[in-house]
Amino acid sequence: MDMGLRNKTALVTGSTKGIGKAIAIELAGEGVHVLINGRNPEEVERTVMELKSEFPSTSPQNAAADLVDRQQREALFEKYPQVDILVNNMGIYEIMSYEDVSDEVWETYFRTNVLAANGLAKFYLPGMLKNNDGRIIFIASEEAIMPSGQMPQYAMTKSMLLSLSKSLSKLTKGTEVTSNTILPGPTLSENVYQIIDSLFPGDMEFSEKEKKFMAANLPQSEIQRFIRPFEIGRLAAFICSPYASAFKGSPIRMDGGMVPTLF
Repeated sequence: MDMGLRNKTALVTGSTKGIGKAIAIELAGEGVHVLINGRNPEEVERTVMELKSEFPSTSPQNAAADLVDRQQREALFEKYPQVDILVNNMGIYEIMSYEDVSDEVWETYFRTNVLAANGLAKFYLPGMLKNNDGRIIFIASEEAIMPSGQMPQYAMTKSMLLSLSKSLSKLTKGTEVTSNTILPGPTLSENVYQIIDSLFPGDMEFSEKEKKFMAANLPQSEIQRFIRPFEIGRLAAFICSPYASAFKGSPIRMDGGMVPTLF
């Protein structure tokens, strides 16, 4: 299905691996020129070259920057002053006991997962409104609406993204600009794959390891497997498309049935 995104420009933060890279790939597959972001310039350039090779009709660009650093954000804005699509995917997470979360950790999570995303949205939203066209997507988590208690500092920031997205959506009233949030459930990133693989040494197929882990640790999941990054990438591409213009300030769940509530 042609999503009507050809020749749009998208900035996808944290797009050298995991969900971010999957979104970048799906957008490039739709003819979008993707600005690849990450803190490691070599990883960013490698991803840019991958997209150039796989999608030669597009022009992916190197947008390496530590977006938590205000000066580096400003430099990025000078280099790329306008985008049609902003996907705020970058974020950090770690299982931590509440007692171990210091004020410094709270602040780090707030600056990384919220303020950096807000800084990008604040810069790019006015141009989208002026052009009467644009998409902003925040990547949250089921932890935003169903905190497990295992990472309170992370859950707090993801809940804030829901509120931020809804607030920004109010500013888009009467326009074709949208601001929405995607809430993925447990996803098979590269890091998660390595962890699950190492938990069950031997010749067992990964699919069997995955089933055992899910049954023991995530029994509430209805799909009983990890969500694949490309699945979230495809959803993001649809939300970026003209076909999703009626989604306004919406928290869109792809949680594999993790959240037991109706809303």
